[in-house]
Amino acid sequence: MSKNVTPYKNSSLGKKEQVAQMFDTISGNYDSLNRVISFGIDIKWRKKVVAIIAKSNPKILLDIATGTGDLAILMAQTNAEKIIGLDISAGMLEVGVQKIAAKKLSNRIEMLLGDSENMPFADNYFDAITVAFGVRNFETLEKGLAEILRVLKPNGVFVILETSVPEKFPYKQGYHFYSKNILPLIGKLFSKDNTAYGYLSESSAVFPYGETLNNILRKIGFIEVQAMPQTFGVATIYSASKK
Repeated sequence: MSKNVTPYKNSSLGKKEQVAQMFDTISGNYDSLNRVISFGIDIKWRKKVVAIIAKSNPKILLDIATGTGDLAILMAQTNAEKIIGLDISAGMLEVGVQKIAAKKLSNRIEMLLGDSENMPFADNYFDAITVAFGVRNFETLEKGLAEILRVLKPNGVFVILETSVPEKFPYKQGYHFYSKNILPLIGKLFSKDNTAYGYLSESSAVFPYGETLNNILRKIGFIEVQAMPQTFGVATIYSASKK
């Protein structure tokens, strides 16, 4: 089970509400900050997720924690007829809707306000489901993953893109220095919410990754689970399926 890190230490709100509030606050700067923080490599990682999903030729896709819709928009490169982006932050979704309209994709991509741990979809509904940099924000990781398993069709594909911690020298040391010192500083310089990027750094550091997350996925009931580290291990792509 992952450690339940929250954005605002003194808040009486639960993690779910705090995460929604945090992303509402930083939604206007989120895309540009992502490019700066990852040196633009996050786009390459997302394209790899799309390539994995495209192999199964899905018709109905769900992108959980879709944020401003970066991955959902890239998913339009597949043959999917319908793509739903789900997020708990109305502010992030508002930015995403504008991006989708600008790319004339509103007929294929629907942005929906909702909770990934209690989704308004029927069992066995989606051919493929993705989560990019979102599973560590689940209030209860196992509950969120079980809900994903519920709405995924048998033989459907589930792909996670998430931060991880490099295990080899000097990448491990460099990662810890960057995430502890540089990442929060960038957040303070460009964001109204001084705590947001401190939380993102802290949550990344304590979130289970690699074989630990693989085993959690297997325990929930996913099959064909594998982890594919990216860029020295600073991120990992996980793929899984359902019986």
